[in-house]
Amino acid sequence: MKAERLAGLEPAAVFGYFEKLCSIPHGSGNTKMISDYLVSFAKEHDLRYIQDDLNNVLIFQDGTEGYEDHEPVILQGHMDMVCEKDADCQIDFAVDGLDVSHDDTYVFAKGTTLGGDDGIAVAYCLALLADKNIPHPPLEVVITVDEETGMFGAAGVDLSTLKGKKMINIDSEDEGVFTVSCAGGARAGIELPVSRHAVYGPCVKLTVDGLIGGHSGVEIDKNRANANKVMGMFLDEIKKRMPLCLTAIEGGSKDNAITRSCTASMVAMGMDIEQINGIAEELQAKIRSEYAEPNAIISADNIDALGGNALSTQETDKIIGLLCAAPNAIQAMCADMPELVQTSLNMGIIKLEGDNFKMTFSVRSSVNQEKVDLLQKLDDLAKMYGAAFSSSGDYPAWEYRADSELRDTMVAEYEKMFGQRPQVVSIHAGLECGLFGEKIANLDAVSMGPQMHDIHTNRERLEIESTRRVWEFLLATLKAM
Repeated sequence: MKAERLAGLEPAAVFGYFEKLCSIPHGSGNTKMISDYLVSFAKEHDLRYIQDDLNNVLIFQDGTEGYEDHEPVILQGHMDMVCEKDADCQIDFAVDGLDVSHDDTYVFAKGTTLGGDDGIAVAYCLALLADKNIPHPPLEVVITVDEETGMFGAAGVDLSTLKGKKMINIDSEDEGVFTVSCAGGARAGIELPVSRHAVYGPCVKLTVDGLIGGHSGVEIDKNRANANKVMGMFLDEIKKRMPLCLTAIEGGSKDNAITRSCTASMVAMGMDIEQINGIAEELQAKIRSEYAEPNAIISADNIDALGGNALSTQETDKIIGLLCAAPNAIQAMCADMPELVQTSLNMGIIKLEGDNFKMTFSVRSSVNQEKVDLLQKLDDLAKMYGAAFSSSGDYPAWEYRADSELRDTMVAEYEKMFGQRPQVVSIHAGLECGLFGEKIANLDAVSMGPQMHDIHTNRERLEIESTRRVWEFLLATLKAM
C-alpha cells in the first residue's frame, strides 16, 4: 500500500496504512467508520474477523509455513484517539480526517493531535496481516474502541474465541522500553446543582493559558500546572478581596489530559480591572516559578456588558471551594520503586453548564485500595458541598509477572538486534493489559511501541526511524516465537 503525503517513508506499508487511518475520523466515541474500515480490510484479505456491538474488531490469521502449529500470539492496540487541536484549527474531528505531514524526522498532524497513540499499533497490525511472506505464528489481532475515555472497549470485548496466552500490546510511546505492569484507574465525577439569576455589575473574563499540559499518567510527575486548579487559585484570590458571581467557567476536554487552559467570566463587585490584573500578575509569576511552566499566561479583561445571568455569591463560593479543595496530581510514590508514581488524580474537565457545575477526574493507582480510598475522598468532598459523586470506567491494575517467557524472548531479541538491553518498567499510565489479564487466565503480556512525543496534545509527533526499528523488531520477535 502506497502512502501519499507519507510517500517514501519506510516501512512503506506501515506508513501507508497509518496515513489511511489518519484520513478516517476516529476520536473516542466516534469509531464506527474506522471499525468498518478494519472489517473491510479483513474481507479484502480473506481473514476471519469478529466485529462486536461496541465496534471492537478481532482479526485472525493462520501461521505461515513452518509456524502453523505454533501457539497463537495476540497483537493488541486501540483504534480511538484523543482529539485536541489549536484554537484556530478548522478541522471537525467528527467528520474530517487529519492534515498529516512529516519533516523527514517526525510524522505529525498540522494543528491537531496525530493519533499515533494508538493508530501506529493498528497500522503495524494491518501491514503484518496484509503481507503473506512474513514468518509468524498464528495471529489473533484485537483492536479495541474507546481506550482513551475509560478502556470501555477492552472492558466489553468477548475474548472467549482467543487461544493465545502471549500478548504484545503496542500502546507504549518509548522505544526500547518494555512495560510489564501498570496502574489501574477510574473516571470520577462531581456534579453541583446551581441556580442563576440576574446580577448587575461590571463583567470580567479571566484566562489561564499557555500551560504545557500532557498525559495525566506518564507526565503527571513532570511538575506541570493544571489550568483548572490555577483558575481555582485565581478566583480564590479575587474572592478574598471582593464578592463575585460566576456566569461561566470551562477548562479541559479530556479527563486524562493535564488541562492547558481554562476561562471564566464573572460579575465583579468592588474592584477595577487593574486590581484584578495585579492579582493575575502575582499568580502568573508564582506559577512560572513553582512549576515547569515558563509560558503560563494569567489575565483578566473587561467584558462589554453590565451584569448577567449569574450564580449567587454563595454558589460561586462553593465552586471555588471545590476547585481549591479537590486533590490533584501525585498523591503517593511507590516505596519499592521511588521513581514510580503510585497514586494520582487529574482534574481534567470543569464546566458550568446550565444549572450544573461538573468536574471530571482521572484517578490512577497501582494499589487497588489506594484507588478506592481516593474515590471515597472525592465522594466525601462532594457531600461536603452538597454535590453528587459518580465513578465509571474502573479498570484493574496490571500486576507484574515474575516468570514471563514472552518478556525473556523479547529482551533476548532486542539485545541481539541492538546490542543493548531494553528497559523493563512499570508505568503509572493505564493500559488495557490489566483488563485482558482478567479475561484470559495466565496471560503473559508485554507492552512496547515506537518513540512518540507530546501525545494527547497538538504537538504530538511520531519518530520515523523509530517506527522502522520497532517494526523490524516486531517481525524478529514473531519469527523467534
